[in-house]
Amino acid sequence: MLGLVLASLRTRKAAFAGAFLALFCAAALVTACGTLLDTGLRGRIAPERYAGAPLVVSGDQYVRETKVKKGKTKEKAKPIAERAWIPAELAGRIGAVPGVERVVTEVTFPVRLPGVTQAWGHGWESAGLTPFTLREGAAPRNARDLVVDARTAEARGLSLGDEVDLGTGVYRVSGITGQEPEYQAALFFTTQEARRLAGRPGMLTAIGVFPAVDVSRALEGTTATAHTGDARGKVEFLGAENARVRLISLGGALGGTSLLVAVLVVVGTLALTIQQRQREIAVLRAVAATPRQLRKLIGRETLLVGVAAALPGTAAGLLLAGWLRTRFVDLGAMPENLALVRSPFPLCIALVATALTAWAAARLSARRVIRIRPVEALGAAALEPARLGLPRLAAGAVLLAGSIVLTLVLSGLDTEAASSPVVVLTALLWTMAVAVLGPVIARIAAAVLGPLLRLDGAVGHLAAANLGTRARRFASVLAPLTLVIALTSTILFTQTTMEKAAEDEHRAGTRTSAPAVHTSVRVGLGKYTAQGVDPRAVDPGVRSGDLADLGERTVAVGERMDREVGDTVRLTLGDGTPGEFVVIAVYTRDLAFGDLLFDRGMLARHVDDPRGSAAPARSNAEVDYVAMGLIIAFAAIAVVNTLAMSTAERGREFALLRLSGATRRQVLRMSRWETLAVTAVAAVLGSGIALVVLTAFSRGMTGIARPHIPPPALLAVVLAAAVLALVATALPARVALRTALTS
Repeated sequence: MLGLVLASLRTRKAAFAGAFLALFCAAALVTACGTLLDTGLRGRIAPERYAGAPLVVSGDQYVRETKVKKGKTKEKAKPIAERAWIPAELAGRIGAVPGVERVVTEVTFPVRLPGVTQAWGHGWESAGLTPFTLREGAAPRNARDLVVDARTAEARGLSLGDEVDLGTGVYRVSGITGQEPEYQAALFFTTQEARRLAGRPGMLTAIGVFPAVDVSRALEGTTATAHTGDARGKVEFLGAENARVRLISLGGALGGTSLLVAVLVVVGTLALTIQQRQREIAVLRAVAATPRQLRKLIGRETLLVGVAAALPGTAAGLLLAGWLRTRFVDLGAMPENLALVRSPFPLCIALVATALTAWAAARLSARRVIRIRPVEALGAAALEPARLGLPRLAAGAVLLAGSIVLTLVLSGLDTEAASSPVVVLTALLWTMAVAVLGPVIARIAAAVLGPLLRLDGAVGHLAAANLGTRARRFASVLAPLTLVIALTSTILFTQTTMEKAAEDEHRAGTRTSAPAVHTSVRVGLGKYTAQGVDPRAVDPGVRSGDLADLGERTVAVGERMDREVGDTVRLTLGDGTPGEFVVIAVYTRDLAFGDLLFDRGMLARHVDDPRGSAAPARSNAEVDYVAMGLIIAFAAIAVVNTLAMSTAERGREFALLRLSGATRRQVLRMSRWETLAVTAVAAVLGSGIALVVLTAFSRGMTGIARPHIPPPALLAVVLAAAVLALVATALPARVALRTALTS
């Protein structure tokens, strides 16, 4: 059997080349997603400013909840959005622990330094945590003195005596450090000035302990936690730790979606490969090969191709993961000091998943062909069956029913965290239904488009006849084209729908241009967006209550929160501070103003940067575009691959047309008409799927079933798919025709 498998692979290299490419791309995509997930789970964040402190005490960066279920106690934890602070008096308690020689206190706060994306201020007393030393100048002695790290001083062209306007005041450079931190700009003030600028009287961000001893007794009754080794880096670089959490969810979601798309693409590609081998399989059945033998032959062939494709595919996946990391760093969604974890686990998972997908897809695609009785085999190979088998129709019906149910579920989801993964899954399920029922759709489309094609005379008649009699070939190229249009439209217009709804609400609800503070809070373990506002500056569409009552212990909630005026909300603010807030208003414009509205002054005391910015939201959207763009690119490659395979195997057909008197130009025009017909059907199906999914999404998220789909953008998606399809068929058609003319 192995000899027959190898001989088959050698003699049908072209047929297996398409399957190889699809499996190669699948392995690369799964490896890249697995590497991101592994980085999120096990990525190292080495300390930089805290490198000299053997032990660092800081606030707990998690909200924790203990649940008892079936007699078992389980603690769950979710990260908070901002830096948790600890009381300054804790330094004295730690310093009194036996074995502790000294403690170094630290405050950290954002500083606006012109020309620097992100700079952090500290008191000079925390220089000992690295330790920082002075290369020139002196330590800050008065409130207007400033010490700048060497890298930042060089980048900004600062020297001793220069004055720097930081927005909070003008400071004179009194010293420049000898150290050059690679991943942060560090500015040092006097201890008193640093604590004034931090705005947290009696609070610290961290305490360095020398040497590392057990201080757990001193931390009892507080939320403070002790860290050594690389755990110090997580405390120092909160953005890096949050990025790890983001990578876990992104890698898992992207990996799962990639596998679904890979299955869809690989099944379609292998189905086309087996269609092209029907005559060969028919001969084997005619000479008494059993279905079991053919299943083994096809399964082992494809398994070998899968392994051969997965090995270089996993290597390419590591390169792809590196490219993704670079893009995420550029977008500000991933810090430079979080390096990729390159381990064998994602490679092994991708290898096994790709090989098994190939094997299962081949067995599934060959099921109908190998069941034909020997006496019917050659006839069945020459003539395509007139109708789909009952199992395939049943599978299509199940997929359609599942698509409808999932669409209805999507229309009831009103949070982005819940709806985002369901959106893509719903579009994929609709596309899978199209793929399974493709031959039926193809015959209907051929009947509708036939009269239009026949307007081009004999060439149009030939194109219409091919579409009607070769429905399975039509369907095999219809599925990936539909997938590209549906996925691209869904991903693009999900964002435009949300952006348009939020813009409309923000425009209607903004009275003045007063800045807002942006953060997130935890209600239980649930994460909700929050803004700190001046009640006089906004009109969030109050449904009940009065926004003027917003104060220190009151809150306004969006109607999605399912709370009413007078209710008490127990929550944890962004910096980990727990609190109870009374609901004084319920509003409707929560897409623009978030889930909860607080008094701006109160909320500003519980965030790292009270200046506020919506930039993280834009960054997250761009990250999603990059991530999902990979899947769209994979689907686009599948389109080119499938169309090229479908066209390249038509040499015999083109030869017969030429012998019947058709000119070379007529044959090529016929091929173009067929491609345009398939693209037109795919455009209708793909756009229709996107419209259905986006309407359900809009209904759930905005309350109105009105997605925002800019016509020029939709037209660009369809035209891009058409160009892709035409290019993918033009060259193979010319090669097939040239081969036909010379054979």
